[in-house]
Amino acid sequence: MMTILPHLRARILLLLSCSIVLTLPAAYAQDNSQAPQQTKPTPPSPDDAGPDTDNGTIVLKKKKEADEPPPPAPVAPKVKNPDNETFSLRVDVPIVNIDASVILDKTHQFVPGLKANNFLILEDGVPQTITSVRTTQTPITAVMLLEFAANSYYLINDMRNASYSFFRTLRPDDYIAVVTYDLRTHILTDFTNNKELIAQSLSSLVIPGFSDTDMFDALYETLDRTSRIEGRKYIILIGSGRDTFSKLTLDKMLAKVKSTQNITIFTISTGAMLNEMRGGGGPRELDYLQAQNQLQTFARMTGGLSFAPIFQGELPDIFSQINQSIRNEYILTYRPTNNKNDGTYRKVKVLLVDNEGHPLRMQDEKGKPQKYSVIARDGYNAKLPVE
Repeated sequence: MMTILPHLRARILLLLSCSIVLTLPAAYAQDNSQAPQQTKPTPPSPDDAGPDTDNGTIVLKKKKEADEPPPPAPVAPKVKNPDNETFSLRVDVPIVNIDASVILDKTHQFVPGLKANNFLILEDGVPQTITSVRTTQTPITAVMLLEFAANSYYLINDMRNASYSFFRTLRPDDYIAVVTYDLRTHILTDFTNNKELIAQSLSSLVIPGFSDTDMFDALYETLDRTSRIEGRKYIILIGSGRDTFSKLTLDKMLAKVKSTQNITIFTISTGAMLNEMRGGGGPRELDYLQAQNQLQTFARMTGGLSFAPIFQGELPDIFSQINQSIRNEYILTYRPTNNKNDGTYRKVKVLLVDNEGHPLRMQDEKGKPQKYSVIARDGYNAKLPVE
């Protein structure tokens, strides 16, 4: 057995301790040098991007930084109304057109050359400002409304003479309808400019049927049909003016006349000679006067004229005056001061004045004063709010 000396044992222990001390720093240094060199985990490829269902982690891609800043957004236009809605305000200013004729009483001639300052329009008594005045001469559209009943030969004869006299004044471009009435209304000819067809209708009035004369019903029906035609229309009512069996009353008839626009009624009474031969007086005279008053009222309300000829020789002058009135007229335009759309009836009166506002005076070439008449309807119905 080998014996180690104490001094030798001490040397060996000293050498071992030194080797341990020298070995520890190198290993420590080696561990520290390897720590910073640890490689980062490799990022997943684009094909592997997305959630990994195995380990529950979600990999998000990095946004690519734009090379240039995005252009600024366009400035939104300023909108005054909310939700880009467009609102409009409509103001309905009414305009009234009045057809007026100025005719000399003696010669029945139309008076031309009048200006806006020569006319004065009163609406419900209030003066109106006329914006324009113009004259027209146009063909006519008219209805010959004839009383043809088995009541008197004199009345039928007067009707025939008057209707033929009006027929002779027609022009090629005039449109005329022929309607008769007794107990009912009969349309012989619708509106046409064929004068031969109109002549045949008048020549067929030979044997009358009923003796009743329902003038209110016939006039109401004619106004209703004629109002559907555009433009200015005329009704030439030739009859006695008596109503015997109409369903309508006079009040309803007058209301219909008021509410109908653009229609002028001219009335020619029959039976004036018969009334003169009877000498007047008594119930027949009152009946005749009432009939004349009704015819005059219809004409006056629509701006027409009413005649009661006694002799047949008066008819040419009468229809000459009617033609002067309906073929030549002034159209007066104004904006009413009462601009309410309430459907009320407005009374209108047309006057002639001079530059100082006084009534206009006319005289002939010799300086003699001339009387004249201003023919215009006496009112109109204002529009309703729903129109």
